[in-house]
Amino acid sequence: MRAEPMTGLAPAAPQQGADFAQWMHRTAARTESALERLLPSATVVPQRLHEAMRYAVLGGGKRVRPLLVHAAGEVAGAPAAALDCAAAAVELIHAYSLVHDDMPCMDDDALRRGKPTVHVAYGEATAMLVGDALQALAFEALAAAPDGGAPTVAAAAMCAELARAAGSVGMAGGQSIDLDAVGRRLDLPALEDMHRRKTGAMLRVSVRLGALCGAAMPVERMAALTRYGEAIGLAFQVVDDILDVEGDSTTLGKTAGKDSASDKPTYVSLLGVAQSRRMAAALHREACDALAPLGAPAARLRGLADLIVLRSA
Repeated sequence: MRAEPMTGLAPAAPQQGADFAQWMHRTAARTESALERLLPSATVVPQRLHEAMRYAVLGGGKRVRPLLVHAAGEVAGAPAAALDCAAAAVELIHAYSLVHDDMPCMDDDALRRGKPTVHVAYGEATAMLVGDALQALAFEALAAAPDGGAPTVAAAAMCAELARAAGSVGMAGGQSIDLDAVGRRLDLPALEDMHRRKTGAMLRVSVRLGALCGAAMPVERMAALTRYGEAIGLAFQVVDDILDVEGDSTTLGKTAGKDSASDKPTYVSLLGVAQSRRMAAALHREACDALAPLGAPAARLRGLADLIVLRSA
């Protein structure tokens, strides 16, 4: 997306009502249960590592990525059990990335999801191992998707997509660019490239994995879902940058103002708050326009686009 289309007001408040809220609650609960089953018990050796893994994953977070998996799965008619596997996999990758991101060698943060970060609670060495173990467990979870009813032929493709999204051309690569950019001023294309990797890749792959858990769909429908994932992935980061400036640590569950204090390039530092809001609104419209050909089955994805852009935490 280029700078020129950044016009318009924020999208209207979500109109999904109680049904959408109940669906979100049910889906988050399903994901929590799936993660609870996957994570080793804290009574199993090595107990401290397993305890720290559970601390990092359970009982917190917005579960946006699992929600995207399940919502995209509705478009593809995917079985719920297969979606549970994919949703758990993306959330485990996300949790591992947060554990490593918070460490002193990276962003050096002490607060995550309203509680001490893993390295503060368990030490740096354990935190490093927690991230390593959660990443491995994610692929174990995804490999079980065919047992839940996902097409067997899609299993390898799903593992490959998740690996690319999390790796050097995706999330890890975006984090590397982010670290190198501290104290520098990036132009808009460079900032977008960084965040399409660092944040956007995992949101995009969440949508695609949900679709791949169902029956094969026409190329144009998968392309529409991919366009939605790309737009909403970038919008998520734009809103994150706004909240870093306007939010407070209690509401956010993490340290507010951290990016500014660390002299990181953000959409707000480059464009200002008002222009950043217009960019988020334009990306919201882009995401919803991508869903137009998909009709009623994409209703949950539309609701999640509203949620991502209008959230306050």
